[in-house]
Amino acid sequence: MDIQKDVQPPKQQPMIYICGECHTENEIKSRDPIRCRECGYRIMYKKRTKRLVVFDAR
Repeated sequence: MDIQKDVQPPKQQPMIYICGECHTENEIKSRDPIRCRECGYRIMYKKRTKRLVVFDAR
């Protein structure tokens, strides 16, 4: 019983990183080099998510 379904891999959405030097936003995909497109600086910070984040205290 062979059932073939059209299974597509999830699309890779680029993450937005902020340059540590010039503070511009860069979209970086999984295979892109970690480097600012404006100044070439290599230290990038991930942009904070807008989704609600809840931490439980124990």
